[in-house]
Amino acid sequence: MSNLNDEDKVKKEESKIPKKEEKEEKKEPTVEEKLKNTEDKLLRSLAELENQRNRFEKDLKEAIDFGGFNFARENLSILDNLQRAYISIKNDETLKNNKDLDKFLKNIEIIEKDLLSIFKKNKIEKINTLKKKFDPNFHQAMTEIEDNKVEPGTIVQEIQAGYMFGERLLRPSLVSVSKKSDQKIKQNKEKDEKKS
Repeated sequence: MSNLNDEDKVKKEESKIPKKEEKEEKKEPTVEEKLKNTEDKLLRSLAELENQRNRFEKDLKEAIDFGGFNFARENLSILDNLQRAYISIKNDETLKNNKDLDKFLKNIEIIEKDLLSIFKKNKIEKINTLKKKFDPNFHQAMTEIEDNKVEPGTIVQEIQAGYMFGERLLRPSLVSVSKKSDQKIKQNKEKDEKKS
């Protein structure tokens, strides 16, 4: 048993003594190798600097282009309220007999046109929706309306206008979308069954 322990100790000591091959592997890199490593590190550093500069330029461009995004979205409520006020005043029975009603409504129209002009100058554009195919990237369906005159999935009513801010969606359009009437669906099923 003691011989085995002695052999283990000898093996451990031998493993601690570096072999000639290991000494040769650990020799110092040549000047050419050092130069190559340094050149590689320099190129990596330059590439990282270029990437940082590109990210900074992209962030700066987005900040300039879309810095007013939240401000623009908040201003849409001003336009919505102005349009609601116009409709409310126009349909008010007590005000219909007022001789100055037309002048007042004309002034609201002028303010609305000015606001829309300011929006257009700042790349805020209304999304055209009526009679277009429903697109979930720009529209939000609020209701479905049975209408056999148009293809299913076509927008038949705009509840609230949507807007784009440049290439970004500022607010989706709230819309009503057409669908086939239940009677038409039943008729199509009956036709299909008769063909089979």
